[in-house]
Amino acid sequence: MAEFRRSHVDTLVQRLSEPPQWLIAVFGPRQTGKTTATRQGLQQVGLRHHYEAIDAPEQRADLASATSEADYAVLDPTFRDARWLEKVWKQSRRQAWNSPQGFVLVLDEIQKIEQWSEVVKGLWDADRASGCPLHVIVLGSAPILMQAGLSESLAGRFEPIHVRHWSYPEMADAFGYSLDEYVYFGGYPGAASLAHDQERWRAYVRGALVEPNIERDVLAMTRVDKPALLKRLFELGALYSGQILSFNKMLGHLQDAGNTTTLARYLDLLSQAGLITGLSKHTERPVSARASTPKLNVLNTALMSTALRYSFEEARADSTFWGRLVESAVGAHLFNTASSATAVKYWREGNYEVDFVLQRGPQVVGIEVKSGHARTTNRGLLEFERRFKPRATVVVGNSGVPLHEFLSEPADHWFEAT
Repeated sequence: MAEFRRSHVDTLVQRLSEPPQWLIAVFGPRQTGKTTATRQGLQQVGLRHHYEAIDAPEQRADLASATSEADYAVLDPTFRDARWLEKVWKQSRRQAWNSPQGFVLVLDEIQKIEQWSEVVKGLWDADRASGCPLHVIVLGSAPILMQAGLSESLAGRFEPIHVRHWSYPEMADAFGYSLDEYVYFGGYPGAASLAHDQERWRAYVRGALVEPNIERDVLAMTRVDKPALLKRLFELGALYSGQILSFNKMLGHLQDAGNTTTLARYLDLLSQAGLITGLSKHTERPVSARASTPKLNVLNTALMSTALRYSFEEARADSTFWGRLVESAVGAHLFNTASSATAVKYWREGNYEVDFVLQRGPQVVGIEVKSGHARTTNRGLLEFERRFKPRATVVVGNSGVPLHEFLSEPADHWFEAT
């Protein structure tokens, strides 16, 4: 069976086929395939390269066996600081000058180096001034720190490749997931081989994905005064995914002396880490929208399935839980595939509600999820149409757009589908 390749590989190959004008920044949540996609791109483009896994030097041997042309420097792995970074860069710079087609330096988990962006800025600017044919790829699984370093010190010097959670078509093509399996097991490729053993799968998701994501990519990289509160907020978000919950009610559930401002910040950190998000309410008053009660949504339904500990069979048999899981899968898909110009929200006013609202500039799209078989009215969508004159309204499932078709299109598709 041919190795599965995500679309990011083609993007990377295209950029490596051009003269180096910008840094290539590959970042996204942990275990979404950033390293694999980079390795596949390097193999396809055929350039000599040097790959440094900054937080796991023991991985070098595995990478070397997979990419025979990789040129590995023999360096003391304990020195992962600015001086070490400069030394690695200068060695790769010499390789680039001696390589007719150029050279690629890959720095995986670069955010682990203090002040990395300032060092990279000086070295990159020097290379551009001299015309050095050195491509540089930086990877990171802590989007908070990666984006801060890129925007503060390297503005105008990089092109991003955002790696999101895997979609339904990707998991179906790569691992043979059915639609129901994707809704329950979500889009973690590393966990796919364990789906037949649900206890092992659940332990892997929590131990190898969730805990390192929170401990290494949030708590270790960002100031968090109440780490226990942030962890409990994640657990609450996974349990209540698909539900609208005010910050005051969250504090009541969490039984903590924190305040709503702290909670809103922690929810934003969890969203940036690719775990859960709080969708804001769609309104004609922007100030009110920022202060609105959030609708919680996991960004990978595996997080919801592991939190509630339903087996796949139990989840499928419980129509209420399954409906929440389907709605969360739709919300995660919209959030993960929306362009930077598109916001994902919800709408509720009195007894009227629309599950999701896409907003791109003045245009809006209303989306309602119907996971059951019984016919239900669309009062919320009708009222939404009356008030906001949307570009389109979409019913997912229940005589509307089939769920598998909806999960196969990116969020922005629905602005054009009339």
